[in-house]
Formats: sequence, C-alpha cells, structure tokens
Amino acid sequence: MRGKNKFELTPKYLLLIFTVICAVLIALSAAAKGMTPLANITSAVIMPMQKGINGVGNWVSEKFSAFDSIRDLQTQNEELSQKVDELTMQNKALQQDRYELDRLRKLYDLSEKYSDYPTVGARVIGKGAGNWFRVFLIDKGLEDGIAVDMNVIADGGLVGIVTEVGDDWAKVKSIIDDTSSVSAMFLETQDTCIVKGNQESMEDDYIDVTYIDKDAQITEGAELVTSNISSKYLEGITIGTVSDVELDSTKLTQSAKLTPTVDFKHLQEVLVITQLKSAPDISNE
Repeated sequence: MRGKNKFELTPKYLLLIFTVICAVLIALSAAAKGMTPLANITSAVIMPMQKGINGVGNWVSEKFSAFDSIRDLQTQNEELSQKVDELTMQNKALQQDRYELDRLRKLYDLSEKYSDYPTVGARVIGKGAGNWFRVFLIDKGLEDGIAVDMNVIADGGLVGIVTEVGDDWAKVKSIIDDTSSVSAMFLETQDTCIVKGNQESMEDDYIDVTYIDKDAQITEGAELVTSNISSKYLEGITIGTVSDVELDSTKLTQSAKLTPTVDFKHLQEVLVITQLKSAPDISNE
C-alpha cells in the first residue's frame, strides 16, 4: 500500500521545476539594480540558455536564408537555360538564313552568267530514293511557264532537263541518271562527245564521256559544255571537267571521266531556263 503513495520525479515534474526556477531567477534578476551575488547566479544560469537559444535561432535563420538563395539560384538557372535555348534557336535560324542567302546569291550569279536565257528560280521539293538527285521534283510548273524539255541549271552548270509538268510542279531528270545522254563539246577544241549518265560511276564521283574523236587533243581538266548540235540542250552550258582521257579498245574513239560542276548530293534551289531549244529533234536526247 505504501508503494502506491511513493512520489516519483518524472520528466514532467522536472520540467515544471526548472520552469519555476527560471521564472524566479528572471524576476529576481529584473528586480536587482546592481550586480549582486544573486544577479551573478542568475546570469550564470540564464545567459548560457539565451546563447543556446540565440545560436539555434541564428542557425535556423541561416538555413532558411540558404534555402531561399538556392531557390533563387535555381530560378535564375532555369531562366538562363531558357534564354540560352532561345538564343541557340535564333542562331540556327540566322545560320540557315545566311546559307539560303549564299545559295540565292549563287543562283543570281548563275543567271547573270547565262543572262542571254530567261530563267525562273525553283526549290527542290522531292526526290527519288538514294543519296543522289537523279530524278527530283521542283515547286514550279505550268502556272510559272515551265514546259517539258526546258533545261535546268544550278551550281554554275547543267543539272538536267524537265521531263514532266503539273500546274505547280515539275519533274527533272538530271544528267547523272542512267537514261540521260547529253551531246557535249570541249570548250577549247570544239570536239564533240556524248556525256552518258551512269549511277554506278557516280558512286566514284564521275560520269562517262564517250565518242570523243580519236585524234582530238584533249588535256586533263578540259571543260565540257553543251554542244550546238544538241536537240534539247541549249548551247554553251557548262557540264564539268574531264580526266583520264584514253583511247578505246576499238582504236576509233576516246573516252574519259567527267566530274560534274553541279553537286548532285545537295541540290536545294535551281534555275529553269524557260527558253526551249528550237532545233529539230534528230536524236534521243
């Protein structure tokens, strides 16, 4: 029975006691006007507690400030990243505009080179399978005065010929296509020959030149242009330069390799010469 009435000093009572003691000491400290022994005792107890509370408060405040700074930095980083993305897109757009301007300048120079012929600019909008522009579509057609057999040029030279036309589109067969055959002549000697499209040869960056007169004195790098006897191609359009001129096995003609002036892997814009060759059709060109 006596065990049940035994007093236990629980944490609850300890907290209450310390609270009362602190309150009394604070009151006594406030009532004391001078530095008395009691005030010294009060200071010895209260000051460490205040320092500890202030330290905790300062630590918490610093942490919150650090969190605020981190949030600010994250916000600034997101804003800067967005700005970098915008500037990157603007830079790419400017580069594309510059490249397009360069291409248009080249087309303008080309139109000046062939100023005797009327031309219409067109953009390539489709092509056949593979890396090469053997057959492709352009965005100009009957409504723009385009007709079958009109010559197409780009990059300073001959691209090919229009083979089919719609209201607002046209199909072009280039000189590298296997079915293409162009009557050409050497600019320096005026000797004629045939430029024959060959997809297999084009994989090695050249196409075939055949039926060169066996006595023709052709030098390495000689320039080929469309000939005056061509039935469909206008005279004097640059085709490319030749190399590896050699006598054929028949000993009757020579052959060579032609490096085209036009880059047939990267066509984007072309010029269509809207003047047709007036010569009668006497070949399969």
